[in-house]
Amino acid sequence: MRVALFEDRQGASFGPIAQLRPAFELVCGHFSVRERTIRALPVTDWGVFARDELRETYCEEFPEARFNDSAWLREGPTLLLHGGWLASPKALAAIDPHAVGLVEGHVAYLTVEPAEAGLFETESWESAIYHIARTRPRTAVDGVVLSAPWQLVEHNPRQIAMDFAHRPLRTGWTFDSAQVAVVGPVERVSVDRAAQIDPFVVLDARQGPISIEAGAVIQSFTRLEGPCHIATQARLFRAHIRGGTTIGPVCRVGGEIEASILHGHVNKYHDGFLGHSYVAPWVNLGALSTNSDLKNDYSVVRVPLEGRSIDTGLAKVGCFIGDHTKTGLGSLFNTGSSIGVMCMVLPGGELLPKHVPSFTTVWHGELADAIPFERSLGAARQAMLRRDRDLTDAQERLLRHVYEQTQAERNEAIETFRAKREALASRAS
Repeated sequence: MRVALFEDRQGASFGPIAQLRPAFELVCGHFSVRERTIRALPVTDWGVFARDELRETYCEEFPEARFNDSAWLREGPTLLLHGGWLASPKALAAIDPHAVGLVEGHVAYLTVEPAEAGLFETESWESAIYHIARTRPRTAVDGVVLSAPWQLVEHNPRQIAMDFAHRPLRTGWTFDSAQVAVVGPVERVSVDRAAQIDPFVVLDARQGPISIEAGAVIQSFTRLEGPCHIATQARLFRAHIRGGTTIGPVCRVGGEIEASILHGHVNKYHDGFLGHSYVAPWVNLGALSTNSDLKNDYSVVRVPLEGRSIDTGLAKVGCFIGDHTKTGLGSLFNTGSSIGVMCMVLPGGELLPKHVPSFTTVWHGELADAIPFERSLGAARQAMLRRDRDLTDAQERLLRHVYEQTQAERNEAIETFRAKREALASRAS
């Protein structure tokens, strides 16, 4: 089967967590949409349609993928899947190749015939897809199409449980009641035999399943509450992981985490609370870095994405942090904060700005464009080397592109911040 995933650039904005990756590489549950699709379908050849600036880094990571390749579509019928469609295995298995699958008006899937490939050369892929969709019989399909970062967090508990139920997990771990306490149904707990769990760990599966992959290390006095998923080589240090949480590969985690997604290679070693948040790779959260995920009046939270304040429709929303950002000791994030790529956040004893664009600094309460770009690259290289990874030339070029692309947003945010500070100072005097 030939499959292609596509980004919906018209109706989706995942803010800082998708600046260095396509939306279908964001994690919800155990996997990204791309990983889940390849696992569920008999895929023999696959491609993607995504922002062109991602081409070099994506093809570097996935050389087998065809990227924005309309000529490839001429080689045979190709199933196109919306990159934000969270579908059950049952829904994927029930795909009708002759119809267009719709979720609340969004095209979830359709099959493109070779004769229709020419549309992708004369139109944008979104226009071509919706043009072809009008020629197909329509069928409503299960699932949800995500279009914002808080929706990943909102649907994570259910998706964890669904992935657990349909994934052939390798177990073999034997639980010694004197060493590891399992609370709730033991069949809801899956621990790979190559994982390490120290004595005095609690696995509470009463509210949902818990899965721990190979190479993960769970230190004594850690408590895991389901539904949650701990990916390969993650390490938990005396942590309290509450339900709805995904800890991605090679993360270092301590403190309290609730209903959050750590994409992978995130360092949150120390105490501090993280709730209803999504953290992109290579972020380092300093000791006691903490976010609010609920307003005092319980009202609906708004999040600034690319400078636009957006109503989430939710009362519990934390923060969304882009790649390579670092926070200092005791950083305090307000409810519904958006923190960009390669930011340097140093606290000043007060709540941080809710909108911190990519490549800015917060220094003792002041938002600024202060750290030279080359210095930020050097810090990223060092952080990745600590995990035996290299910052490639392609990744560096993408970071430079994002730096230039976000300059206007950065300038506007800094001017707005300074104007608010001056107005407050004027009223105080």
